Amino acid sequence: MLGSLARALGDLDRISAWVRVFGMINAAPSFQQLSPVMNGFSDLILELFGPEIGGHARTVVGVSELPFDLPIEIEAEVLVRS
Repeated sequence: MLGSLARALGDLDRISAWVRVFGMINAAPSFQQLSPVMNGFSDLILELFGPEIGGHARTVVGVSELPFDLPIEIEAEVLVRS
């Protein structure tokens, strides 16, 4: 995601806020550790951008299948400076 944002924006410093992150984790019905799996992404964003810019709302759900057998899919809303 960071690579895609860097290519689209030219510079990650243009991100002024991470607003919302939504994670879908390919998991068995009994798997109950969804939040810890997403913590890796949230922790990285907070480490790279700091709490003021990197702080975000987050939703994570378990799904039975993702396209291309992906283990996780993450989408995010960010605010960008012009």
